Amino acid sequence: MTLSELPARADSAALSRLAASVPTEGDREEIPVEAPYSGDTIQTIPASTDADVSAAVERAREAQKLWADRPISERAEAVLRFHDLVLDERTELLDVAQLESGKARLDAFEEVLDVATTARHYAYRAADYLAPERRKGALPLMTDTRVYRHPIGVVGIVSPWNYPLTLSVSDALPALLAGNAVVLKPAEETPFSALLLRDLLREAGVPDDVFQVVTGRGGEAGAAVVEESDFVCFTGGTETGRTVAERAGANLTDCSLELGGKNPMVVLGDADLEKAVSGAVQGCFTNAGQLCISFERVYVERGVYDEFLDRFVRRTRGLDVGPGYDYGPDVGSLVGPDQLETVERHVEDAVSKGADVLTGGRARPDLGPYFFEPTILTGAREGMKLAREETFGPVVSVEPVESAREAIRLANDSAYGLNASVWTEDGERGREVARQIECGTVNINDAYAAAWASVDAPMGGMKDSGLGRRHGREGFLKYTESQTVAEQRAGAVTEPPDWVPEGWYAEAMTLLLRAMKRLPGVR
Repeated sequence: MTLSELPARADSAALSRLAASVPTEGDREEIPVEAPYSGDTIQTIPASTDADVSAAVERAREAQKLWADRPISERAEAVLRFHDLVLDERTELLDVAQLESGKARLDAFEEVLDVATTARHYAYRAADYLAPERRKGALPLMTDTRVYRHPIGVVGIVSPWNYPLTLSVSDALPALLAGNAVVLKPAEETPFSALLLRDLLREAGVPDDVFQVVTGRGGEAGAAVVEESDFVCFTGGTETGRTVAERAGANLTDCSLELGGKNPMVVLGDADLEKAVSGAVQGCFTNAGQLCISFERVYVERGVYDEFLDRFVRRTRGLDVGPGYDYGPDVGSLVGPDQLETVERHVEDAVSKGADVLTGGRARPDLGPYFFEPTILTGAREGMKLAREETFGPVVSVEPVESAREAIRLANDSAYGLNASVWTEDGERGREVARQIECGTVNINDAYAAAWASVDAPMGGMKDSGLGRRHGREGFLKYTESQTVAEQRAGAVTEPPDWVPEGWYAEAMTLLLRAMKRLPGVR
């Protein structure tokens, strides 16, 4: 696919306008942005420096004060207008997201759905999350204790390339509603989706300096965002996440990190195999496997292993792989040469050590420079790169297990713990297995969307898959500082009145504490 075949809404002039809108403090090096479908450079973006980030954060600090002073109802109205604009302008958003990420159109549309769903949820729930809470006071009837929530200030977000719409703005929405300003550094591979969303937020009524985008490389612009912000939200690889946490910790800055995964899928003997195979196809090959919650390991009880594997291979061979700005292809491109090299290296290493490729296993330069076939392997074992390392591509190993207990043991035999899936017709058994899998989200009879799209519930990783949570109350309140205000209405909590001997006071307080233990209303 050549540049002449690009959709009109993602043409060079439109992208040039977006690139020119990135503020810098002077002339900057230009970073080329590539179209994965063709390998062509579609436009360049400025490589923002420390000075550019500092200036953006300074502007954000000033703007945040006025934004936080607005009633929460006004902030929510702006986010609801943004919700409508995302749906109205979905064609342009999809075109640009596909252009710079190489994903299939339906995979890009998942992002539009996610952004709108997140905007709606938080716009309607923000006032409740921010409402003052009455808590039990130190002394019954004599201490009035309330908790207030205040914005932290400037939230810095460093987002990855694999979901350029969702991961650019879905974490920003609760931060904005909580009264913060946001400075976003998107991946240098996919900056234009973020810039389009910035424009839609401004059109919806979010002041220019309250949500800003700085472009550039992670090592400079991303590091500066981490250094300058009052709260850091990072999505990306685990090793980079450790560096982000270290830098944030040195500044006593709180952070939320969603990192890598080596996610397991478990198919029990009583599963509906047709549904399980559909779930495996979705969970392994959506976005060409470049999804932090996709599956790279599938464990199937031996009684249904052969039938499941046969169906899974046949379905995978039937997938339509290729470029296209319509809803035709099932699987798009990898994002670039580094990702292709990783996928090829993992497959070649596994095959050289005895794994069998049942389908796929090859790059497809005839389709585009970074396409790789959806690949199913068996015989994965310790010592292979794909047994432990995150591949982040359309590659999955499928192995038989003797029991649910063995499946749980193997699922947990990983440094990661982000997402998992359990397939069974017995809901109670499914929940029991799910609770034993060490992952932040576990889906029963679904690949990942059931948990991810339940935006009222927290989502995040255990073990090396991250810190903190997005979504739900947890994903909102992390962007606030809690403040406890306690009013003592009568008497002192720790000192007796002048006319009461200290010994009598100690005895009276002892009796009061014993009584409080027995009174449900004051426990």
